[in-house]
Amino acid sequence: METKAAVIAIIVNDIKASTEVNAVLHEYNDCIIGRMGIPYRKKNISIISIAVDADQDTINTLAGKIGRIEGVTAKTVC
Repeated sequence: METKAAVIAIIVNDIKASTEVNAVLHEYNDCIIGRMGIPYRKKNISIISIAVDADQDTINTLAGKIGRIEGVTAKTVC
């Protein structure tokens, strides 16, 4: 199956959700190229960008799992 590069932008509005976000990212670590996380203390949120190389179904599944976590928003750019 053909793979593509994509970026998943994640906003963690509830810091308690960080553990669950990290668990999902660990589950998909084989397709993650890199990760950058920035704590934005002024707004009490975390901003995370994930660069991935995977097939479209895997990218959609990963972003969907993260986006379903309460207190978290995820958007994908392919």
